[in-house]
Amino acid sequence: MAKKRKKTRKELLKEPDEFITLSGKLIGFAVEHKTILTYAVGIVLALAVIITGVRFFSIRAENKAAALLDNSLIEYQSLENEKKAPEEVYGAVAPDFQSILDKYGSKESGKIARLTFANICYQAGKYDQAIELYEKSLEDFEKHPLIQYQVLASLGYAWQQLNDYAKAADYFEKLASAPEPIMRAEALYQLGMLYSKLGQTEKSKAAYAQILSEHPDFIYLDLVKEHMSG
Repeated sequence: MAKKRKKTRKELLKEPDEFITLSGKLIGFAVEHKTILTYAVGIVLALAVIITGVRFFSIRAENKAAALLDNSLIEYQSLENEKKAPEEVYGAVAPDFQSILDKYGSKESGKIARLTFANICYQAGKYDQAIELYEKSLEDFEKHPLIQYQVLASLGYAWQQLNDYAKAADYFEKLASAPEPIMRAEALYQLGMLYSKLGQTEKSKAAYAQILSEHPDFIYLDLVKEHMSG
């Protein structure tokens, strides 16, 4: 039996370079999309790549999936730079992302593609589709609580867009126990508004009061005070 050819040093060094390149592009993608929703999720995409480690490129299928994801992100960024409408962007990239999910949905790249595509669906107003993808992402990243917290926030925003305030509140209630202060404060702020829309005035005031007592540096503190006084 012929011995398996060992990779040269140059070949071995190439793999981390590819890893770093894709990570860098995802980080750049995150920076370019720093809305309340997409900044957090975008950063998570880069984090999701990093936590997979070098083994991300150790399997041939992962290489193929990573290459497809890289190309899809490049196309998406190009359309964004052209200031295309979110619906038009979605229509252009949806087939490519769906192809990645169909072929490599269980791979690490597929999981990242799913979370990315969920965010694209959200931006295009495809909230039902976004919710379905986000729900699957909760399973994909069950061993990574930080990513799960971000997905919970995304689900809360998506249900809020569908005017299902009770379901949105369910997700933000879970997020209100997150270890990161910024996440907790944002969740409480959303809960304050959601409880108000649900007619739960006392719970709304309690959420705002918790922000005032525990998060005095919250970015929307002035709005919180207005809600409290109103």
